[in-house]
Amino acid sequence: MFDLTGKIALVTGAASGIGEAAAKTLAAANAFVYVCDLNEANGARVAAEIGAGKAEFLKLNVAEKAECEQAANKVLSEKSKLDVLVNNAGIGHVGTILETDEADLDKLFAVNVRGVFSLTKAFLPQMIERKKGSIINTASIGGVVAIKDRLAYCTTKFAVVGLTKSLALDHAKQGIRVNCICPGRVETPFVKQRISEYPDPQKAYAEMAATQANGRMGTPEEIAASILYLASDESAFVTGSALIIDGGFSVGK
Repeated sequence: MFDLTGKIALVTGAASGIGEAAAKTLAAANAFVYVCDLNEANGARVAAEIGAGKAEFLKLNVAEKAECEQAANKVLSEKSKLDVLVNNAGIGHVGTILETDEADLDKLFAVNVRGVFSLTKAFLPQMIERKKGSIINTASIGGVVAIKDRLAYCTTKFAVVGLTKSLALDHAKQGIRVNCICPGRVETPFVKQRISEYPDPQKAYAEMAATQANGRMGTPEEIAASILYLASDESAFVTGSALIIDGGFSVGK
């Protein structure tokens, strides 16, 4: 079950959190993984921890179209194919529309939406040629229901869900599967850092955990398990899905 032997995968935003867990989980299932991130030190660490011959770090800014195309050229020249593309890189923003500048919205769109668009477009032709490929986009529960004071973030994550469904419909008959995951609050290094900045971190943590129906935040490994499923042949009949993994956050909304 979930054996990725012989498959080549690429994960963006893989230097920490969900991306790091996804890279390690896919590698543990025997895929070769390109660990992509802007953070060179942490990205190289993740690749080294996976092991030589099993992973390679690739510095990549998904907001730059040229870098996405260069990444595709490198991977395809080295491995001749890409089986699994995990578009996980993303950034956040806190604020209502009155607290959000156009520059804030543009920055989030550049990474969260255009990054997915550009990297997918760079790899898709070879997937179509081979009539096989699984593309997994990291959206958010904020792409399914609105979250207070997260206007720009929710706007971009709703866009990721729409982009996912459109890609899936357009390319299903060409053998390409496109799905997205919609995590609730996950205890990543990024979230921990934001919590530490609150006047009362313990209170903030408890309040964030309580937003899930099961009373806790998720772990990166729990989210990575869903990515492994969508990357595997066991999910061959799954495309166009927005998989909610939120501990019940959205159940009552």
